[in-house]
Amino acid sequence: MKVSLFITCLSDALYPRVGEAMVRLLARYGVSVHFPEGQTCCGQPAFNSGYWDEARKSAKTLIEAFDESDFVISPSGSCTGMIHHYYPKLFEDDPVLGKKVEQLRDKTYEFTQFLVNVLGVTDVGAVFPHKVTYHPSCHGSRLLGVKQEPLQLMQQVKGLDLIPLPFAEDCCGFGGTFAVKMCDISGAMVTEKTDHVLETDAEVLVGLDLGCLLNISGNLHFRGKPVKVMHLAELLYEGVMTGEHR
Repeated sequence: MKVSLFITCLSDALYPRVGEAMVRLLARYGVSVHFPEGQTCCGQPAFNSGYWDEARKSAKTLIEAFDESDFVISPSGSCTGMIHHYYPKLFEDDPVLGKKVEQLRDKTYEFTQFLVNVLGVTDVGAVFPHKVTYHPSCHGSRLLGVKQEPLQLMQQVKGLDLIPLPFAEDCCGFGGTFAVKMCDISGAMVTEKTDHVLETDAEVLVGLDLGCLLNISGNLHFRGKPVKVMHLAELLYEGVMTGEHR
């Protein structure tokens, strides 16, 4: 099984620990992860801004980078959703690249999808004795349908007290370039989201998309609120290490 890591821009630049956590967790199940150095941005910022020719250039680079991979896994429902739902649109008039897009789409998974649906793992042996609330990001839950997988994984973590997040499915207001172009609206949306996070009295907010986590953690920090924000891969790996040292 040749599994390749699609690290995404935000993980590469700001959250390298997320990629490390994914690789170390998968290694526990005999999965050796390959990192094609030719990979780049998936092209989503350009696509969302209407620059489809530029998006195609990024997409072609990614298609080539993962051409030989059996599986491609990513810590982002948003970037995975780009491949699944918008790459076919970008190459609908190109029969050659269109076929390659189909192949890439069929072997590309968001991390929890791969762990639960491909490897069949729901209990990683983690221990995390904290109050946690979960934000289901828009693209992961709506475009990919990633809803039960993260919950299945968290429900098996010993000591984890999972507290429902009020209005959980409401957008956090990030939306990539939306946060820049309509910053006032974005700021109001993330403030509302963090208000709901604070209502839970959770110690930790967990999610699957680093754009959302970056936005929410920034607002919490700005407001001086001591809620820790983590990607689920980080939480699971930290919990595995805690469990092994008990």
